[in-house]
Amino acid sequence: MAADKEHERRLAAENRKARFNYEVLDVFEAGIVLSGTEIKSLRGGKANIADSYAATAGTDMVLYNAYIPEYLQANRFNHETRRPRRLLMHRKEINKLLSATERDGLTIVPLDIHFNDKGRAKVKLALARGKKLHDKRETEKDRDWKREQGRLLKARD
Repeated sequence: MAADKEHERRLAAENRKARFNYEVLDVFEAGIVLSGTEIKSLRGGKANIADSYAATAGTDMVLYNAYIPEYLQANRFNHETRRPRRLLMHRKEINKLLSATERDGLTIVPLDIHFNDKGRAKVKLALARGKKLHDKRETEKDRDWKREQGRLLKARD
C-alpha cells in the first residue's frame, strides 16, 4: 500500500519555503501545460519553484518564473527554462482565486509540482497570506518545541 502512495504522487519540485513565508489558507490542484522536453526534464527532478508565483493573464491562470532545466538530449528542440506556463483549472476555481487576490490582497503560491497516478504533471497551488516577521519567529519557535518534545519523549521511553 505504501508503494502505491509513493507511485501515486511523485514529487518533481517542492517549494519548501512557502509554508514558512506564507500562511496557507486554501489549496488547489491544477494541471500544467508543458512541452515534451519539459516533461522529460521534470522527471529528472531538477526543477525549482522557490521564486515562482501564479497569476491570471486574461482569462487563464499562468505560472511565472518556474525553473525547469533544459533536457540535455533534446539539443535544438529544447524549451525556455523560465517561460510562463499555462495552468489548467476550472473557471470557478480561477474566479475564486482572482477575487481573493484582488479583494483580500492574497497571493497564489505553488507548493509543489508532482506526478499523479496517471503520470500527469500537476501543480499544487496555495492561496496564501504573507507572514510578518513575528509570525515567522512564532512558527520557528513552535517547530523547535515540537522537536524538543519528541526528543524528551524518546529519552523517557
